[in-house]
Amino acid sequence: MTRISRGRRLALAGLAAALTAGGIAAATTSAGAAAAGCKVDYKVGSQWSGGFTANVAITNLGDALSGWKLTWAYANGQAVTQAWNATVTQAGTAVTATNASYNGNVASGGSVSFGFNGSWTGSNPVPTAFTLNGTACTGATATTAPTTTPTTAPTTAPTTTPPAGNAEATVAAMQPGWNLGNSFDATGADETSWGNPKVTQALLDGVKAQGFKSIRIPVTWGQHQGAAPAYTIDSAYLTRVKEVVDQALADGFYVMINIHHDSWQWINTMPASHDTVLTRYNATWTQIATAFRDEPAKLVFESVNEPQFTDEAQAPALLNELNTSFRTIVRNSGGTNATRLLVLPTLNTSADQAKLDSLATTIAALGDRNVAATVHYYGYWPFSVNVAGTTTFDATTQADLVGYLDRANAAFTAKGIPVILGEYGLLGFDTAIGAIEQGEKLKFFEYLGYYARQKKITTMLWDNGQHFDRTSLVWHDPELYGQIKSSWTTRSGTASTDQIFLPKSGTIPARTITLNLNGTTFTALRQNGKNLVQGTDYSLSGDQLTLTAAALTRLTGSRAYGVNAQLSVVFSAGVPWRLDIRTSDIPVLAAATGTTSAFAIPTTFRGDVLATMEAKYADGTNAGPQNWTPFKEFGANLTPDYTAGTIGLTSTFFGEVTDGSKVTLTLHFWSGATVTYYVTRSGTAVAGTLS
Repeated sequence: MTRISRGRRLALAGLAAALTAGGIAAATTSAGAAAAGCKVDYKVGSQWSGGFTANVAITNLGDALSGWKLTWAYANGQAVTQAWNATVTQAGTAVTATNASYNGNVASGGSVSFGFNGSWTGSNPVPTAFTLNGTACTGATATTAPTTTPTTAPTTAPTTTPPAGNAEATVAAMQPGWNLGNSFDATGADETSWGNPKVTQALLDGVKAQGFKSIRIPVTWGQHQGAAPAYTIDSAYLTRVKEVVDQALADGFYVMINIHHDSWQWINTMPASHDTVLTRYNATWTQIATAFRDEPAKLVFESVNEPQFTDEAQAPALLNELNTSFRTIVRNSGGTNATRLLVLPTLNTSADQAKLDSLATTIAALGDRNVAATVHYYGYWPFSVNVAGTTTFDATTQADLVGYLDRANAAFTAKGIPVILGEYGLLGFDTAIGAIEQGEKLKFFEYLGYYARQKKITTMLWDNGQHFDRTSLVWHDPELYGQIKSSWTTRSGTASTDQIFLPKSGTIPARTITLNLNGTTFTALRQNGKNLVQGTDYSLSGDQLTLTAAALTRLTGSRAYGVNAQLSVVFSAGVPWRLDIRTSDIPVLAAATGTTSAFAIPTTFRGDVLATMEAKYADGTNAGPQNWTPFKEFGANLTPDYTAGTIGLTSTFFGEVTDGSKVTLTLHFWSGATVTYYVTRSGTAVAGTLS
């Protein structure tokens, strides 16, 4: 969209499903006046033993039509089994195709088309006569028999040669991307029902100013649809979605829309309700495709978000069916949709090898040059939620990232099929800010941005409102944004830590950290923009940066608990690495009482920061949720409050603690300190003690 389209409205009535299992769909527009003249082009695009695919194009040579009905007869017992973009019925040899609700109007000289699958025995001659609204079509009727006979049935019903286009160039131009999460995908009454403000042009302008080139607008449709069989999308909701899409396109963005939380609301029931789900899915995409068919090519369609099914054994085949049907519906809806980039997900948008292979098979069968694949990545799970003691961006965590993107690259990008990382982030963002330590978080995002570039994968940051403030239009964590933005073009140096802990009393020693140069070189160590002096304040040997005792003594000043000074490690490229100089002592905990729904350990943190917590019974076995590990999930089980001076234990934690048991907690802090504490559950009552 261009800026002149801002505020443009389009109210659409509900559309009927264009594709159903038996070729039966509701048509809401009746045939109009007789056609003064017409031409029909009937083409058998492919044929196999017992079946065929045909496309029928009608050219109106008379006055404008407000509805149409095309009839013909088969000479050798052929039968229509499945149709799209028309309602096709058959009685004996006589076939009638009636317009769908959205393609009944045909201008003088205009054309309309529909397609279908059919069966045949013996031979499959093309029809020789067609009648449109009661008038014989004699205007150079064209019929084309198949030129080849495939030995196997196609997995889709293409009506034209795959569209020309450069999917790789389009996806590359979409880098970097941003998600407008928890707005139109919210499952409540409107886009504000999950706490985000109404989307404004100012917000889109603000996102544009951050350097993003594309916006993914997740959309959940189910709560805005009418009943079967039409599943009509509420016109006001569709209009509102289109308004925001228009505004985003007007800003110059590539825009991707999809079917979002419908995946787990009703699509996942497809194993038990195959025909119902398929009909609804087709009806939904038919309406979306029609509403957006004339939008510019910068609008991209994604078939479904994070597809999942109640029967895993059927899941690959069902997703193949949905992705194939999606492609057929969009391509046959005409307009820009004939060549629009289509994005297909793997099952669960996972890069597990079997799921990549399954999607690769689907894409190969489609033979469509304007298709991209999509997966999502939220990191190595133990690191992403801070569980099982995985608190750092260690070798295992990095290897998981590398393997994930390597597999996606090998399955698709290396073969000319572009990949969009449609969502990425860390799950700890959604459970507790602080679940992932800041420096470790920054290392994850720095490396992900870098490695995705190496694999030519376009990235789209998941943001449900926790990153870019949609009212003030500023980042909640500017340091994180700076690292993400830098990773789009270069690498940044990091370090083994972003915190140096020093004791409250006694002699302050020199401290050494390891620099992760990442292809850069060290250039300076600064405080408040002023360079510290090499040899006096610090020394550098290879990747080992040592701060002298004298410099640290000066920087800590009165040695108040907490951060005494912030330094910047500056590299030859990328963003500087922040290094906090902190004073701390071993935290002090106190006895307390509470309940399983409200219990907090009184904690004097004394400048330290909680990293993780172990929980074990007296016999040494693991206590609490996820009892395969003693280390409990941060946020879900424990949450520190540094202002209130507490460490809260959640009802989720106590929900899986044996009644009457005493649990030993070992609290690990980032300084390296550990503190032991005990909690005893008696019914809903909880007592916390120091011994």
